Amino acid sequence: MTLSDKLLAPQSADVLAPEQIRRAPKVLLHDHLDGGLRPETIIELAGALGYRALPTTDPAELAAWFRDAADSGSVERYLETFAHTCAVMQTAEALYRIAAECAEDLAADGVVYAEVRYAPEQHLTGGLTLDEVVEAVNAGLREGERRAAATGRRIRVGTLLCAMRHADRAREIAELAVAHRDRGVAGFDIAGGEIGNPAARHADAFDYLRSQGARVTVHAGEAVGAESIREAVLRCGAHRIGHGVRITDDIAIDAAGNVTLGRLASYVRDQRIALEVCPTSNLQTGAATSYPEHPIDLLRRLGFRVCLNTDNRLVSGTTMTREFQHLQETFGYRAAELEEFTLNAAKAAFLPFDERTALINEVIRPGYAKLRAAELSRVPVGEPAAAPAA
Repeated sequence: MTLSDKLLAPQSADVLAPEQIRRAPKVLLHDHLDGGLRPETIIELAGALGYRALPTTDPAELAAWFRDAADSGSVERYLETFAHTCAVMQTAEALYRIAAECAEDLAADGVVYAEVRYAPEQHLTGGLTLDEVVEAVNAGLREGERRAAATGRRIRVGTLLCAMRHADRAREIAELAVAHRDRGVAGFDIAGGEIGNPAARHADAFDYLRSQGARVTVHAGEAVGAESIREAVLRCGAHRIGHGVRITDDIAIDAAGNVTLGRLASYVRDQRIALEVCPTSNLQTGAATSYPEHPIDLLRRLGFRVCLNTDNRLVSGTTMTREFQHLQETFGYRAAELEEFTLNAAKAAFLPFDERTALINEVIRPGYAKLRAAELSRVPVGEPAAAPAA
């Protein structure tokens, strides 16, 4: 067996039930607020606003329409999905409701910490200011956290403010993120189409963020290759990379299975720059062709700090539980791998060190100890139980 074969070989035939995965504590770093609305909420808000462009007002049919549009292979149809969600996200009341429901839904899926991102500049047509958008979202998330706690599910949700690559408000959004960083905003992101819109075009914003000690993630290495990641890391000072799967452009595996990392790939791995990988979304946008061909497992085995994420829960028809189920079915993952992804995400979270440490030692490790114990209890009599990962 070559090294490349070993890197892709499944680790275990054991299967975690969906409910076991759902109960496991999870950390989510890449989730778009405007890509995760409840279909029922979209329909109700559209009715109240008089928005009549929805393809259907049946919740189940609308959910299927979003997923079909994302799976269509048409960029136009994919982008159309966000036209509908953003259309109903233009008032403080709507943003509050959507944010509260977001926190509730993530908590119900076992997420204990999340950083949810959105572009404030896309929610101004109803007359809100940028500050009012941020305040409404943050207030809604706090309400969602309270509702989740009342049901016994504790979650903490921070936000990432996105600037759009094709627009000219990056410095303004960077200043907004810094102004609100002690009131729920965890960091800054830049999103939108990579092709023809280099992140370095907004160098002034990134220089400002660096001068303020702000935390930065950048969408890169999805539609454009390793040069996009190089720019994000070396010019823009990204602490994490949104998607980043095209880092494989800088990794060579020869016929004998020998792996060679280029200078950029080595830098990203060695500096522990986290890759916010979103497998189902990557299939929809063409960044990967199938789950078996997705590089997430290769990157994990090579020692990159890889995190598992949803990207757009409604648009991709997914949850963190479903994302891990796909990887379990493809790569034979079990509790150890799910814990590894979760620890990677927790270590890369835009939280103070002591709070990250508490999250890991008081929530994540105890939660996975219980999950591993449940795994071991299912080993048939007479068969040795595999030792848990260190």
